[in-house]
Amino acid sequence: MFNTLSIICFFTFLIHLTESVAYSMRLSGIRTRQIAIAMSFVSSTLLVSRLSNMFQAPLLGAMVDSTVLLGTTASLHQLEGSFRLVIFAAFLGSLVGAMMTPTAVELFQAAMRRFMQSGSLPRVALAAFRPRNTVRIIKAFKLPRLHSLKGIRLGTIPRTFLIVNVVVTAVYTIGVLCSLLAGAYLPEMRSTAIQLSGIVNGIATIFFTIIVDPSGARITDQVYHHQRPEADVRSVIFFLLIGRIFGTFILAQLIFLPFTYYIVWVTKLLSRLVVG
Repeated sequence: MFNTLSIICFFTFLIHLTESVAYSMRLSGIRTRQIAIAMSFVSSTLLVSRLSNMFQAPLLGAMVDSTVLLGTTASLHQLEGSFRLVIFAAFLGSLVGAMMTPTAVELFQAAMRRFMQSGSLPRVALAAFRPRNTVRIIKAFKLPRLHSLKGIRLGTIPRTFLIVNVVVTAVYTIGVLCSLLAGAYLPEMRSTAIQLSGIVNGIATIFFTIIVDPSGARITDQVYHHQRPEADVRSVIFFLLIGRIFGTFILAQLIFLPFTYYIVWVTKLLSRLVVG
């Protein structure tokens, strides 16, 4: 199980690293004046996240199946501990993604300029593997510096936007894990419990769609049209990343079991309604 857990943690790390790095597209789009291309690059970058999830999901299911076959209290506790390690891997991915943001901004700007010349994203991707360009990419790596925080202001960012971002990140991180653990607690109703991950993630999706995404897009557009300083976009990215780190490191761990028990309760309720 340890080898399987290591692979799952790697893919989880990659998912959250990619999603964190994608935030930097906003600033790259502003600086290159190519907002539409920047949004397209976000979708392309998140393909890595989606592909990682394709590999991760079956392995998580296999862990649950192994636990059910063992059918012991110790195996359930071990599964819970393993899932907490997966959550910790999500935190590490978010943290490393935040540390890579200055580098990502520079690299995405260069990629957008090359794309404007070639008009082909595959060509841009292949060009990165040329020895000369690979060396440039490695040399471009730089850690965040204190002076880069100059101009970061909390007062320009809506408070609701910041709070909801933390909650949404935490819920997205644990949604599937909660339903899988609930399925292990209720093996005879495992299919129902797993399908109920939508109850957890659905709430997060609604809040993200209504509050987080539009607020960030509004500030980005205002900066693009010179109605705000560029520092406001940097503030959005900074607080999105801080919220992501806090959400995965603390809040996700705190609400993991309560949300699991919530899914267990809903699963039992549905079972009684169907039988009744």
